[in-house]
Amino acid sequence: MSAPAPSPLAVVDADTLPRQDEVLDPAALAFVAELHRRFTPRRDELLIRRHERRAEIARTSTLDFLPETAAVRADDSWRVAPCPPALNDRRVEITGPTDRKMTINALNSGARIWLADFEDASAPTWENVITGQLNLMDAYARKVDYTDPVSGKSYALKPADELATVVTRPRGWHLDERHLQFEGRAVPGALVDFGLYFFHNAKRLIELGKGPYFYLPKTESHLEARLWNDVFVFAQDYMGIPQGTVRATVLIETITAAYEMDEILYELRDHASGLNAGRWDYLFSIVKNFRDGGAKFVLPDRNAVTMTAPFMRAYTELLVRTCHKRGAHAIGGMAAFIPSRRDPEVNKVAFAKVKDDKDREAADGFDGSWVAHPDLVPIALASFDAVLGERPNQKDRLREDVSVTAAELIAVDSLDAKPTYQGLIGAVQVGIRYIEAWLRGLGAVAIFNLMEDAATAEISRSQIWQWINAGVVFENGETATADLARKIAAEELAAIRGEIGEEAFTTGKWQQAHDLLLTVALDEDYEEFLTLPAYEQLRG
Repeated sequence: MSAPAPSPLAVVDADTLPRQDEVLDPAALAFVAELHRRFTPRRDELLIRRHERRAEIARTSTLDFLPETAAVRADDSWRVAPCPPALNDRRVEITGPTDRKMTINALNSGARIWLADFEDASAPTWENVITGQLNLMDAYARKVDYTDPVSGKSYALKPADELATVVTRPRGWHLDERHLQFEGRAVPGALVDFGLYFFHNAKRLIELGKGPYFYLPKTESHLEARLWNDVFVFAQDYMGIPQGTVRATVLIETITAAYEMDEILYELRDHASGLNAGRWDYLFSIVKNFRDGGAKFVLPDRNAVTMTAPFMRAYTELLVRTCHKRGAHAIGGMAAFIPSRRDPEVNKVAFAKVKDDKDREAADGFDGSWVAHPDLVPIALASFDAVLGERPNQKDRLREDVSVTAAELIAVDSLDAKPTYQGLIGAVQVGIRYIEAWLRGLGAVAIFNLMEDAATAEISRSQIWQWINAGVVFENGETATADLARKIAAEELAAIRGEIGEEAFTTGKWQQAHDLLLTVALDEDYEEFLTLPAYEQLRG
């Protein structure tokens, strides 16, 4: 007798949304349920392994390349699968959430790639999760026109050959989707985002000459990449599409993954498209993993840690060399500046910095890079055009001049910069302002002319925690303490109240955001991810 079919997923504690049934039809739910049944137990084991590895780092205050995978690194013969045409030219990629307006603007932006984000740039309300899927489905059917209810401005897609190729980023392995449950247990958000998108769009994307392409966030080991590869193999068989149709780009945004770049590409070699240098999460990961490693691991202000810092340069150059040796794309980091409509001088200075950053990446051998705003696309495009010309990429630049040691990747003290008092104020300001928006369902927020997302909020609260626990003494003689952080946070809350007015302050979630920031920044036990306690407070 055959085993009974899996019970359908249950939608729990969620309002029914318009057109929700188009996303959550029975066949799609059955697919996600099967993903959950097959792969969540391994996900759980890998999360436990993360804690074990973190405990080992706490004990040794070091990391090294894995001895057990030395043969993979030493074997010069293997390469990732040949790149599909739609992903061959990635010289500029724009990132952003999957709301309707952003969907149109990103596709129309002139960037080669749009990272359609269900992760750091999206607060995972039920509405964002479901409508984001609908917007992508509608975009592929060219039914995504939008009229802004406030301005009355209309938005529509350009001709198909002018649109960016979509690469979707599901949530990381650590996040669950509480509104979808299987036998009383929440399904991992990664499997929900991947499963619904793949089920509804894979075949249509193939018909459009593209495919189901993904960015994989927060990966911490090659074993996590192996799990994703097994998900892809199963999903392609389930849908009856050829193996290798899926392509994945892995964000190397954790310090542990930086020591396993070859191995991550190897595990995904039939589905790998490239690696990406994710700056803010990478710094957050260093703080998280080496938070009890002493003064040599204390980071300065986040804006002082540029990609030219020796330990960051070691990471990015190793990434380029590893990718090109294996035939994969190397994608650079984010230009997060948001142009000001009122201050041309601010724009002039910022645009020059963006140009310098993209010029450096192109000269270093990267095949493309990220921007957060359409106005930055031409700047990044010019930097890569100058190096690439008509070539789609520069994977032929093998960077054999690069040699990076294990110690260089964690040589945080090689950077000649210190934490500052203004840096502490900035971390508090960004933390409160971002968390407040996140709790209202906004995952990508312009703050002080920078696009902030969950990654920048993580580095903000992590630096507050690190500086206090390290007893940092700032240049003005003040010592980083919990009381000082509380004082600055109270002053910022009062300043916001005066800035936006009493009514807007009261109807917002400012006090809640203030309290949550101080909780995750001041608790003796370091919270693994800010988004875990924040998700418990996220309504909708």
